[in-house]
Amino acid sequence: MYAIVKTGGKQYRVQRGQSLLVERLPVEDGASVELAPLLYVDGSDVLDGEGLAGVTVQARVVAHERGPKLRIVKFKPKRGYKRRTGHRQELTRLEVTGIERSRRSAPEAAPTRKAAPAAVAAPVVAAPEAAPAPGLDTPEATDGA
Repeated sequence: MYAIVKTGGKQYRVQRGQSLLVERLPVEDGASVELAPLLYVDGSDVLDGEGLAGVTVQARVVAHERGPKLRIVKFKPKRGYKRRTGHRQELTRLEVTGIERSRRSAPEAAPTRKAAPAAVAAPVVAAPEAAPAPGLDTPEATDGA
């Protein structure tokens, strides 16, 4: 059994007992967090979309960490331009404590709706043809003279 969850704009495949690093979450160490599932797989059962309403993925915050230092160097030759900066990403280590699916009984049958009666269409009355303007349909009027 596993689930695909989304946090910090990224998606992760998680199983119970797994530890993973995600973008920094605003919770304290030891707190419990519920992750948003996108897909749930249990053997031959695959749930996604509206079927995920009963699926919960619980995780425990183990620690807040910082990622490896990345060094950024900018250099333009023949101009005397050199810049060096660095970056360390703020991360949170999570341990997945449970992936659970609520076992609800079969949903009650929704009341059937009767189809609305078709609207009675009013009879279509053809408009009388307008008489052509005098002199436009005569051969003399269509002469290219």
